[in-house]
Amino acid sequence: MKIREEEQSGVASEVPEDATGRRLTCEGERATVRYVGPVPPTTGSWLGVEWDNPERGKHDGSHEGVRYFTCRHPSGGSFVRAKKTSFGVDYLTAVKQHYEAGLDEATGNEVTIATKTVKMVGFESIVEKQRVENLKEIVLTNCEVSGPGPENEIRENTPNAVSLDLSQNLLSSWETVAAITEQLEQLQILRLNHNRLSIISNPSSLTYAFSQLRVLSLNSCAVTWPQVLQCASMWPKIEELFLSDNEITELQRPVDVLQGLKVLDLSNNNLVQESLQQISNLSRLETLNLSSTGLSVIHFSDALPGAKTAMFPALRILLLHDNKITEWDVINELDKLQALVQLSCKNNPLMELEDHETTRQLLIARISQLEKLDKSQVLQQERRGAELDYCKKFGRQWLHAGGHKDPDRNKPSAEFTAQHPRYLALIQKYGAPEEDELKEQKPFALKNQLLTVTFECPEDADRKPIQKKLPGSMIVQKVKGLLYRLLKLPGAEIHLTYTSSKMEGREIEINNDLKPLQFYSIEDGDRILVRWS
Repeated sequence: MKIREEEQSGVASEVPEDATGRRLTCEGERATVRYVGPVPPTTGSWLGVEWDNPERGKHDGSHEGVRYFTCRHPSGGSFVRAKKTSFGVDYLTAVKQHYEAGLDEATGNEVTIATKTVKMVGFESIVEKQRVENLKEIVLTNCEVSGPGPENEIRENTPNAVSLDLSQNLLSSWETVAAITEQLEQLQILRLNHNRLSIISNPSSLTYAFSQLRVLSLNSCAVTWPQVLQCASMWPKIEELFLSDNEITELQRPVDVLQGLKVLDLSNNNLVQESLQQISNLSRLETLNLSSTGLSVIHFSDALPGAKTAMFPALRILLLHDNKITEWDVINELDKLQALVQLSCKNNPLMELEDHETTRQLLIARISQLEKLDKSQVLQQERRGAELDYCKKFGRQWLHAGGHKDPDRNKPSAEFTAQHPRYLALIQKYGAPEEDELKEQKPFALKNQLLTVTFECPEDADRKPIQKKLPGSMIVQKVKGLLYRLLKLPGAEIHLTYTSSKMEGREIEINNDLKPLQFYSIEDGDRILVRWS
């Protein structure tokens, strides 16, 4: 049965009788129907809609003092005529429109090009692979899918689907999604980004429809964390969950759900950072994306400085870029993670406190197991240099805090240990820095002491010279760290010499990693020769 509506223009249109709660498109924008009926003093029936994009709306569901529906945003609602809208198509119609257009006419193996007929060897096999019944990966992004269609036809027509992308469609509920996925018995990957899905009172009753699902993407679906936990019982085998750009704020502890999760993306959500510990019981979680979440503090309260936390025991990859981290204390806390080997930390205020090379070295020195930092490999030689430089940089502070070369007298204050929890382990590894290495460098004006040097690889003619401006105070170890990344060298030992126009034909060896470039009297225009073994 349909409810017939007379348009203002006099043209008849039809609206589904269950239109309230359904999804539609109107002039390229998606919305949810919140009201169907008259809006006096106009004639005819209207659809009151809540737009996905609140900037598209005009009001909050009220008109001339009468409330017809409610919106999450004060400007998220509008009234539209049905003739301007589409309630979408069923899954199988979308599949055939997207994948089978023209295939029925292309079953031959000849094609005409510039009046000549050319035989397309193997073309029939390509066409056969494109048949929907053979598809393993189905992408129906922005195809206005709103429901499953006739009973069991999905099972009969796309039985081999392993991956399904239904992002940016008109799905209105998890029941609707389940009516599609229950017929895809091999489905392991499901993307539902940019949909708005209502939740039934007993989500676990839909578990049968997602029994093999391993990867689920719900980016930009306006979901909250309690809603995620409420739905999680539907996904018993879920391993990767993508929840970027939602309405997730305060995290609560998952109980008996999500325990198999290996990848969790919470990026672009305004998180309550104190609640991060609530998900630390996800014992199999290996990758956690917290970028653009407003984080400034991370603290693992169960472990003292220098000890390992029991939280996030399997976490190997942590993404923290584009946040508000300003303190080294956060980096010290990350060293408490047992398994952390890869970190992304760029675009935080902390990264701007010193030059890029110094900041990178401090991060490497403070996190003992780090193998990759901001997508760049941490080589063994770079780690050694970073840790040696760290010992030197804070050696005077260590002595003033009660540190001593004699192990029996080495009792730095608790405050120093809290600020530098790895320092004692590093001097046990390398020995305490010598007195002459602890001399404070005189301040200098960077702009007046930048040296233009050219790096050349005399034993590798295929590598082009690289020109760089470097501060004269930059120590050799930092220069080597820069070269490891610029030249993408394997984990080999770098050997440096330099030549100057003042000393034609002579190479001077640069043999002390802890000395600055100015120690070797390197000047503007000099060439640094790079060799490795």
